Amino acid sequence: MIRPFQIKCFLQWVKQPVFVPALVIACFLFGGPIHAQNAQLAEPDSKTLVVEDAPEMNVIAFGKTVIVRNRVKDVFSWGGDVIVEGTVSGDVAVLGGAVIQKEGSEITGAIIIIGGAYRPETVAPTRGPNAETVVFGMFEEEFRQMAAEPSTILAPRFTTSFFIQRVFSALFWFVLTLLFVTIAPGAVSRSITKVRTSPVKVLAVGSGVLVAVMAVAIIFLQVLPDHLGGILSLMAFLLLMLAYGFGRIVLQVSFGKWLIKQLFAERKLPEAATIFIGVVTWTVILSVPYLWTLAVFALFATGCGLVATVRPSGGWRRSAGA
Repeated sequence: MIRPFQIKCFLQWVKQPVFVPALVIACFLFGGPIHAQNAQLAEPDSKTLVVEDAPEMNVIAFGKTVIVRNRVKDVFSWGGDVIVEGTVSGDVAVLGGAVIQKEGSEITGAIIIIGGAYRPETVAPTRGPNAETVVFGMFEEEFRQMAAEPSTILAPRFTTSFFIQRVFSALFWFVLTLLFVTIAPGAVSRSITKVRTSPVKVLAVGSGVLVAVMAVAIIFLQVLPDHLGGILSLMAFLLLMLAYGFGRIVLQVSFGKWLIKQLFAERKLPEAATIFIGVVTWTVILSVPYLWTLAVFALFATGCGLVATVRPSGGWRRSAGA
């Protein structure tokens, strides 16, 4: 079943291009069975999927408009609309499309739309009690394009909007890194030392922690009740995002220091210049087709590894004991 928590936990991160693949992976992992061949499904053309009467079926479609004629359990469509003429007993989720609820139809569960709109044909559409509606209307064309051409996820096109997004991303990470270095210089310094002295250990431990946390989150979603599993999985996801942010901050500063040493020898530049160079370097790395996937994994693994291996200073421990 496509549960509201499983999609909404990504809403705050979807603006960052790096997190779009995470959202797609989550849909695969948590979406339930994928029914592509069934007597209750018909494909009148390459862009349309018609569901006749399948009350126990979870339907997932990519780049297709899904039409629900009678009954279905859950529907997820990426890059296409969902048109409900009958009854959806569960949830409807759409990436880059609209949910169109016809007169006389019913959607019992949640409606979750990222990059699209909810368009009921009646003023008071039939919904379930306390059914949630979440609409995040940005990036509709981007999601549709990715559904039509999945290769653009790994090799995005260098358009004007792509470069504008990277500029804003660089500014965001520059401010965040500068702020964190100012607030916690000791933690950043110790982490940089750890990365330089034990890079293999940090990556190995971090990779293990990353896989373990993702596995535990999946188990929570599958085993625990909906709300409890959703909350615990959301907490696990947020922890991974914090680890990603910390790892990226540390590597940006570390790369900035290393590049300045290589380019300017003994000349010392302001801390802000060091951070700026590191941020630009990582922004470029994360923009290179295909390479960025390895870079994202390295950032996650580094962050998790640093959190697991770097210990607070003795002064911090004494302060905590006092």
